[in-house]
Amino acid sequence: MAKSAIQKIAMNPSENIAYDKLVLSQENVRRVKDGVTIEQLAEDIGRRKLLQSLNVRPVLDANGEETGTFEVPAGGRRYLALGILVKQKRLAKHEPIPCIVNRSGTTSAEEDSLAENVHRENLHPLDQFRAFNALKEQGLDVEEIAARFFVSSATVKQRLRLASVSPKLLELYERDEIRLEQIMAFSISDDHARQEQVWERISGNPNMQEPYYIRRLLTETTVRADDRRAVYVGAEAYESAGGVILRDLFEQDSGGWFQDAALLEQLVFDKLKVDAEVVRADGWKWVEAAISFPYGHTSGMRRVYAEPEELNAEEIARHDALKAEYDALDAKYAEMEEADQEIEDKLDQLGAELDGFSDRPQVYDPMQKAIAGAFVTLGANGQPQIEAGFVRPEDEPRAETDEDDDDATGGDRDPSQADDDGANRVVVNGRPVNGASEGAEEPEDEGIKPLPERLVFDLTAQKTLALRNALASDVDIAFVAVLHALVLQVFYRFAKDNCLEVSMTSNSFGQVQGLAETAWAKEIAERHEAWDRDMPDSDRLWEFLLGLDEASRKALFAHCASLSLNAVVEPWNKRPGALAHADALAATLGFDMVEAGWSPTVDNYLGRVTKARIVQAVREARGEDSAQLIDHMKKDLMAREAARLLEGSNWLPEPLRLDGGDVVDAGETGTEDVADETAPDGDAAELPAFLADDAVTSSEVPVTVSDETTENLQAAE
Repeated sequence: MAKSAIQKIAMNPSENIAYDKLVLSQENVRRVKDGVTIEQLAEDIGRRKLLQSLNVRPVLDANGEETGTFEVPAGGRRYLALGILVKQKRLAKHEPIPCIVNRSGTTSAEEDSLAENVHRENLHPLDQFRAFNALKEQGLDVEEIAARFFVSSATVKQRLRLASVSPKLLELYERDEIRLEQIMAFSISDDHARQEQVWERISGNPNMQEPYYIRRLLTETTVRADDRRAVYVGAEAYESAGGVILRDLFEQDSGGWFQDAALLEQLVFDKLKVDAEVVRADGWKWVEAAISFPYGHTSGMRRVYAEPEELNAEEIARHDALKAEYDALDAKYAEMEEADQEIEDKLDQLGAELDGFSDRPQVYDPMQKAIAGAFVTLGANGQPQIEAGFVRPEDEPRAETDEDDDDATGGDRDPSQADDDGANRVVVNGRPVNGASEGAEEPEDEGIKPLPERLVFDLTAQKTLALRNALASDVDIAFVAVLHALVLQVFYRFAKDNCLEVSMTSNSFGQVQGLAETAWAKEIAERHEAWDRDMPDSDRLWEFLLGLDEASRKALFAHCASLSLNAVVEPWNKRPGALAHADALAATLGFDMVEAGWSPTVDNYLGRVTKARIVQAVREARGEDSAQLIDHMKKDLMAREAARLLEGSNWLPEPLRLDGGDVVDAGETGTEDVADETAPDGDAAELPAFLADDAVTSSEVPVTVSDETTENLQAAE
């Protein structure tokens, strides 16, 4: 039996048909304007002519005969774009247009229109990148490419940025083994070897393949452009020194990342030296400069402050004249029954001039600057901060005394040591008092002898008890007396004499890295400096305290008392009673470290404990599901991911909980004990899993891609 011949397909013929013989078919399925606009398409056709023919059908009359007119069911946007060129008289209305004429009638006009649009595939971003790159190599710049294809310059730059991605990764992207968002994340770095290393690290774990995490790995040894060091040096100076800035064209990067951290640090130090020299040239004895100083670096130093610049004789005369004129005009205005705008304006003018005398520039005494110094450091905003007026103990001026004369002659004598006549010697009210045994009778010489030591002791003991009794009956004065003792110890290094045997110790904890940068340390320092500015000489302190209002005295007392608080756990000094009291005090104050602003980070906790502790923290705060997301990671990566998972969880490590308290599950009302760190995997206490809403996984982190990053060329229809 012979095989039937396969019927060959016959293509529809191509004809050139005058534009004025064409009409738009109402069967065209495209109704919504999308992609390249018709005006832009007209411009493109005007530049490069038609790249694709129109699909047309003959219009038939009632008898089924062709009328010479053709409708356009597929290619309607090209037809309308040609119409714009005709209206602009850039195209003749009878210009022949290439058309494919369908006379077979085997398919409907709607089907042809739908097929042309549905079967078209958008250009792959990688092909678009290669095409843009080819045009760039042909000599077109970014703006010209963007103008020709009606896309933004940012889109062209983003596509061209893909050239910085390793060819191996681009091959994986072409095979759909890597997503576009991941390729965009890799483009942040030009180091192909590093890109491939990161992909090898994360390719086996889908939870680690999020774009944000790829960017984090590629920039983990860099410094963000909004870091205070980068702001201080500036991008221009850094790049002039040979530094490279990594930029992310697909996401907001706040200026990018400074790739060479060592170079940036050196530039910071070099610039700080220059700024320190400028400060020292102002007359200070010494200047120290650093990116930051440890908390308590000024401990043991006295501070002097600038005072308003003194008025000269001419300024004093001018001030007095203005004051007299103001007072006279003010008194006159007070007697007037109606308001006078002219007088009010004059009073405002005089008041502004008088205020100018009050707002004098602050200047330091040159003699104080000669013994004091300054610290230059970087603020959080990247601007240099100057703390000036600190006097070191060894630079304190020494007053010449009789002891100095004795030292010069080798006569450093102690009043308690024997005098030349062998009698013990004490000083009362500046006069020496010779001691003797109580029962021994001394020969009477002319004049009155000093009182015996024992008698002086007995009398002053009686005075002390009586004074104690009197002080106990006056709460307000007792408060001032204790405050006086505290203020002497807090603000006056060399003036601690006080009749109250009240001592205070304030540990600065300078060995704790980064403590000075905490919000609490800054607030304490600001409060201390504000009080320090108001302090008088030590001999006038008592009158100063008596003159304060009650609220100010209490605030100063609280400040001084707070500096003595110590709840630090030290291996050599357990202090269980003191630590229990600290917890009781915190409970009374309603204090909580979470409300105070503490949260676990890599630096302050997670990077300094074992992996078991990290997993335990996540389990306690977020549940078992979240803990399992990180339990297989290396420690550095685990710590960073744990910090992200613990954000907003209110979780605290044991030393920061009141009474070392139990952990309260956010989804339960019960408590669970803390797991022992010596357990093999830190799972000594299994905690119930949190509700699904509370568990946060890497795959749940949203990835936002802008419209421009996913925009492809709209192929001509």
